[in-house]
Amino acid sequence: MSLIPPFTPEQAATVRQAIALRRDCRHFLPGPTLPDAQLERLLQAAHQAPSVGLMQPWRFMRLSTPAWRERLAPLVEAERQATAAALGARADEFLRLKVEGLRDCAELLALILPPDDGTVFGRRTLPQEMALCSAGAAVQNLWLAARVENLGLGWVSMFEPQALARVLELPHGALPLGLLCLGPVPAFYEHPLLEQTGWRQRRPLQDLLMKAPDHGN
Repeated sequence: MSLIPPFTPEQAATVRQAIALRRDCRHFLPGPTLPDAQLERLLQAAHQAPSVGLMQPWRFMRLSTPAWRERLAPLVEAERQATAAALGARADEFLRLKVEGLRDCAELLALILPPDDGTVFGRRTLPQEMALCSAGAAVQNLWLAARVENLGLGWVSMFEPQALARVLELPHGALPLGLLCLGPVPAFYEHPLLEQTGWRQRRPLQDLLMKAPDHGN
């Protein structure tokens, strides 16, 4: 077994900085698609994500042409309006938020959960949940890889899954999980956009730590 040298303090600080400064981006600079080598490098980072049972339950579909953007935008807009209707008193506030950058981002990728491959290791009792967690880990890798190359990424989940699956002609059992907007941005938000706009505030860590039941141990 080969030994990998530990991170230096400077390298560790850079990793922590990338995690802290990662943002879900909605504002992009219009321009050309990314160089093929750069896009492959970013997708390779996603491909190195951990997955339960090494199942690698993620697929990416490149949809960066103007024709695809125009075809997909109405699906997102329909869900944006449906979300506003479901929010009641906050509908107008929600509609003022920017929720996607489909037309402006350099690259548009679909994140797809493929048909189940039957992996049992680690997911016998939580089959889809562990596949979803693994796919999410791949996107987090992509997010961080993009951030260190000064590119933004936004995960758009506003669409009706079966409608998008039909448009993408996905095989039976496949599920679209997101439309990923990727590319240069005018600036990175100082804080997550939903915090900056006052929509919601991040909860402190202590609020998210659960206490184990006391059995006298």
